[in-house]
Amino acid sequence: MPPPRRPRSARAALAAAGALALLVTVAGCGGGGVRGTPGAAGVLDPLFPRLGNGGYDVRHYDLALDWAPARSGQRAEQPLRGRARITSRATQNLSAFNLDLKGLEVTSVTVDGRPARYDHAGTELTVRPEKELDKGKTFRTTVEYAGRPGPLEDADGSKEGWLTGDGGTVALGEPSGSMTWFPGNHHPLDKATYTLRATVPKGQRAVSNGEPETTEPRPGRDGRTTWTWNSRHPMASYLATLAIGPYRLTESRTPSGLPVVDAVAPGEDAGELERLPEVLDWSVKRFGTYPFDSAGAVVLAPDTAGYALETQTRPVYPGSPDVGLIVHETAHQWFGDSVTPRTWQDVWLSEGFATYAEWLWDEDHDGPTAQDAFDRLHATSGDAGLWAFPPADPPDQDSLFADPVYQRGAMTLHQVRRVLGDTRFAALLKGWPREYAHRNARTADFTAYAESLAPDGDTREALTRTWAVWLRADGKPDSAAPGR
Repeated sequence: MPPPRRPRSARAALAAAGALALLVTVAGCGGGGVRGTPGAAGVLDPLFPRLGNGGYDVRHYDLALDWAPARSGQRAEQPLRGRARITSRATQNLSAFNLDLKGLEVTSVTVDGRPARYDHAGTELTVRPEKELDKGKTFRTTVEYAGRPGPLEDADGSKEGWLTGDGGTVALGEPSGSMTWFPGNHHPLDKATYTLRATVPKGQRAVSNGEPETTEPRPGRDGRTTWTWNSRHPMASYLATLAIGPYRLTESRTPSGLPVVDAVAPGEDAGELERLPEVLDWSVKRFGTYPFDSAGAVVLAPDTAGYALETQTRPVYPGSPDVGLIVHETAHQWFGDSVTPRTWQDVWLSEGFATYAEWLWDEDHDGPTAQDAFDRLHATSGDAGLWAFPPADPPDQDSLFADPVYQRGAMTLHQVRRVLGDTRFAALLKGWPREYAHRNARTADFTAYAESLAPDGDTREALTRTWAVWLRADGKPDSAAPGR
């Protein structure tokens, strides 16, 4: 997600969060006390402590959605009906567990086919299985729900979640909007595979992540159409998307054979989207093997959302994208989507790399060098803005997508490049996303990986100074020299 367009929001850790479980009272249907240990209602993220849940690890989401908004001038009280089948593994002996869900009415919950008691308050859907789940057990939770989904407003005033404009509807989830359209463990730490089936009105198309079963499904007798998409690689829920509207769908392949599916809203120019294969080819040369089975884009009508987002395999753009924005969101497929931050404080590992990718693209295409970009930023005032906080330590939710995360994050990477040299830094750009492919990573993982490429003690010492000054220290560094 690029700041000029939107200035905004491991399984072992899940088990640890479960050990710190917040005791919840399960009311639901029938009442009764809780036996054993419930999973935590939150994974204690430094910035979003109540987001996500402990005690289990989701392996797969199977989502069936039916979207039936009323015609113009009418109102559908429950335009969305959904069924979520969630396959999980218990990471502790589990008497109860939570799912994140906001603004929708739950009508039934079963665990392994048996009715479960549940209570839904605020964003927490608490489920008590009929029988306690043993640690290590794989189980399936099925939630039936319905209602009128809507947006969430973030601390910085931007909106996420279920967004609707004149040109259609889109679901965007960073950092917590996915809870507005399906129940789940909505923290980046718990990645899973997905199957999504969306039934939509006649003339509409439903576009999501991954690969479509077909881009021309047969309509039903009422003209409504069901679209099915499969994401076979693990995905954080904030990267899941669903766009519904009269999109133009096009299928193609890159010269290497990678399938590309693009969806463009009526009246919208695809802009420089025809350069996506070129951007993908350049990205593979810079960052290594593309981590997914398909690529593409969703170009929204301008009134639907006001920002781009790196939704996995198929980034969403708020209108016709330029090549710089395409480079940024494509780089996220390696940095953010495949290698996903372990906590929201680690988000600079996504945005810093995606911003630096833009610098590298310019450098490789006869534009300003990365050093030019660094020097221009370093010349800015040290009072606020870029230097308001260190990139690895955003102080609050409102700071999550501010300039220090993006620009100073990229500046930190440039300092690493200056310390390691171009050859070793090029190896880092490929080795880091390969080492943590389809996993979660924290800042300490990255600094340790960079240090492993240092050829000697002096270089490691220079990296240590770089982390202290550029990654962790408040204020503007006195000098543009590495580690100074």
